[in-house]
Amino acid sequence: MAKGSGRISEAVIRRLPRYYRYVRELMQNGVTRVSSAELSKRMGLTASQIRQDFNCFGEFGQQGYGYNVEELYEHLTRILGLDKKYHLIIIGAGNIGQAIANYTDFEKEGFIIDSLFDINPRLIGLSIRGIEIRDVEQLGTFLQDHPIDIAVIATPKSKAQEVADNAVKYGAKAIWNFAPVDIAVPADVAVENVHLSDSLYTLSFKIRELKGE
Repeated sequence: MAKGSGRISEAVIRRLPRYYRYVRELMQNGVTRVSSAELSKRMGLTASQIRQDFNCFGEFGQQGYGYNVEELYEHLTRILGLDKKYHLIIIGAGNIGQAIANYTDFEKEGFIIDSLFDINPRLIGLSIRGIEIRDVEQLGTFLQDHPIDIAVIATPKSKAQEVADNAVKYGAKAIWNFAPVDIAVPADVAVENVHLSDSLYTLSFKIRELKGE
């Protein structure tokens, strides 16, 4: 639970997975204590910023001691909701959809892929790691019998909003969208629009800046 009644800023939310990854690595390496100054060197943030971010969720550290790594990891795990399991479906079993289905680390983190869906008859009936690819026309029937938390959208741009609407209609609580378009969802549904090209465009800008062009 966040400290106070105000909303947590998007900037803080975006930094939480980075904190989680760094702290998990510290714990795996046998580090038991870390200061905000040490974290700042690893992450490229100021120690003050790290303390402010953590204070949004309560008092974790001790002055003069820093943070207990295991306790901080447990706090971040709970804040990110990674102490629970989530059920997913993937709509669109092309290259991106199959890559996501084949990424086994998601299951280790508690994200369980229940099924894939596609419109291509050559893919329907096949399996990826034992996960069946179904006809997208079966989406509503499947979701009525198999409640899910997250629908992953990996369809062409023209179909993305339609399939997202159907997933929400049948109970999806969140949309992870890889189609090259921003998906609109109701206020009570979470959405994360992932535009892979944005990272390349950012790299292109940075290359240009480094060259002084």
